[in-house]
Amino acid sequence: MKQMNGADTMTNYLEPTPWDQRNFRVPTYQLTEYSVEALQETQDTEGHFTVKVDPFTDKENLKKFGFYYVDTLMEPVCKKEQLLVPKESEIRFAREYDKKEILDIAEEAFAGGRFHRDFNIPDYMADKRYRNWVNDLIQKNLILALYFDGSLAGFFAYENDHILLLAMHKKFRGKGLAKDFAGSCVQEQFKITGYDTLRTSISPSNPASLNVFISLGFRLKGSIDVYHKLNGSLQAGGE
Repeated sequence: MKQMNGADTMTNYLEPTPWDQRNFRVPTYQLTEYSVEALQETQDTEGHFTVKVDPFTDKENLKKFGFYYVDTLMEPVCKKEQLLVPKESEIRFAREYDKKEILDIAEEAFAGGRFHRDFNIPDYMADKRYRNWVNDLIQKNLILALYFDGSLAGFFAYENDHILLLAMHKKFRGKGLAKDFAGSCVQEQFKITGYDTLRTSISPSNPASLNVFISLGFRLKGSIDVYHKLNGSLQAGGE
């Protein structure tokens, strides 16, 4: 079995994902297409692989080559004029915040992500993956902190026309604030990016979030199934 690293150039069908490799300590890749040739290339390469396929695609070869299902991602889309503007609230956005507090929220808020659902990835590695992703977004200045009633209530991450993450501090959950929070964030992103249409990705395993975005005027445009594969084993070690 070949051993490759994230610094290698892209092979015919395997694109290195160094942002994942740093968390899982094995080479990681995403397939550039779904084909027998691409799947075959994973047979002789050590590492963790991700492939995204149309839900109606024949999945027989995925099983044959050792891939397993981890998640489905729905794509809610909203045009600016379709947004159901939330009522006035006390939510305030800020680009100045305590970085550690934001990272602490990130580590416990995304426990239902696809890497947590991957039985080959320990939870602490999945936690680290999301924490590092949020840290990257902080470095790119793509995080807005949400303050409510004078307290840090969560954060919002975006890039261009994509809503990447919306996380609420656990003490603010279950209080009927989710729609106001999400609506305020979407409205703010329309304002600061200038895009006429925004989109996001949500797993159907998170119906509460999906329902919130639909209630704001988002419509489901499509979906994609996500499969993983591990060739070799993850390196056990400290967290």
